[in-house]
Amino acid sequence: MEQQTLRTTDILISGGGVAGLTAAAAFGAAGFTTICVDPQPPVTAEGEAGADMRTTAFLHPSRAVLEGAGLWARLAPYAAPLQIMRIIDAGGAEPVARLTRDFDAADLSDEPFGWNFPNWLLRREMVARLAELPLVDFRPGVATTGLVTRESGAEVTLSDGSRVRAKLVVAADGRNSFIREAAGIPVKTTRYGQKALAFAVTHPLPHNDVSTEIHRSGGPFTLIPLPDRDGLHSSAIVWMERGAEAERLAALPVPEFEAAMNARSTGLLGPLTLVTRRSVWPMMTQIAARFAAERVALIAEAAHVIPPIGAQGLNMSLADLTCLLRLAEKDPAHLGEPAMLAAYNRRRWPEVKAREIGIDFLNRASMVAPQPLRDLRAGVLGALYSLKPVRKTLMRAGLGVR
Repeated sequence: MEQQTLRTTDILISGGGVAGLTAAAAFGAAGFTTICVDPQPPVTAEGEAGADMRTTAFLHPSRAVLEGAGLWARLAPYAAPLQIMRIIDAGGAEPVARLTRDFDAADLSDEPFGWNFPNWLLRREMVARLAELPLVDFRPGVATTGLVTRESGAEVTLSDGSRVRAKLVVAADGRNSFIREAAGIPVKTTRYGQKALAFAVTHPLPHNDVSTEIHRSGGPFTLIPLPDRDGLHSSAIVWMERGAEAERLAALPVPEFEAAMNARSTGLLGPLTLVTRRSVWPMMTQIAARFAAERVALIAEAAHVIPPIGAQGLNMSLADLTCLLRLAEKDPAHLGEPAMLAAYNRRRWPEVKAREIGIDFLNRASMVAPQPLRDLRAGVLGALYSLKPVRKTLMRAGLGVR
């Protein structure tokens, strides 16, 4: 009877968010038997309760793993290209643009920086892709409740009473990761007293494939291109503010909220109209002390959390996945063994730490309130942009390419 409840697999992925679903598709398409579990069934329609109103910008280097997983063909029809990354400083006495700088992907290649998608749509298409993969067993509504690792493998207990023996357990179960804690890996967390509002708008002026960060105080106000919505130009917005102010804004009646967001947008795309509900997310920086333990690899927010600046978050997660997948494909006979996991940690942890430091600096700079510091921020931006080699280096660094 005991043997009937024990399932064996190459890989057990704990977590069915965008990163976990991508990982399941990538490993399954690469020929590894894969089980992916998540305690919450994915919400795959914008209007459903619990829909993730955030968006994800897949930067150009992330496209390869999506293509290999068979996901890109599904996602491409819904993509909004990101051709230009625009930074506006509106930190003067009045909330108007006083400095605008464009980082154009054409300076690097004939491809855009990346492509933007609503998170709820990503889940819909990714779940559909998993259903096509015979090596993937996706179990929504099932949580990981126990983990025991040995040199020979890992045994995971699930909330439905079943047990799984895996060569490798991939923790993609978020910033409060059960697998990370069960593996005894500590984290360092920095809280900013800051939250982000995420929602979508329509507007009369086209965004022209430009993603725009507007800096004043409290954090950036970012407009990210979306495909047209019911014949109207549309963008996603991530509006970062001090926590109390973010909660106040989220509770405003729609007319008052629209007035506030139009003032904060500097009128860039004309009058903005709210077309979805508003969701609120706490901002933090968090990094695990290491990204691997016996038979366990951490990816995505189980490994690292950063504020949503420069489209870095999920693209760092897909870089984790790319590294782990390459190591697995290079030596599948030793999947999940110490040498593989040591190589993964050695390649990913320093890279993530460096980006964490950079994003932390940018976020703190975007939050400053005193006028002299806002003036200094504008001066530094102008000076960096004026040097073409520096500008190109910053763009390459943002993409994660050398």
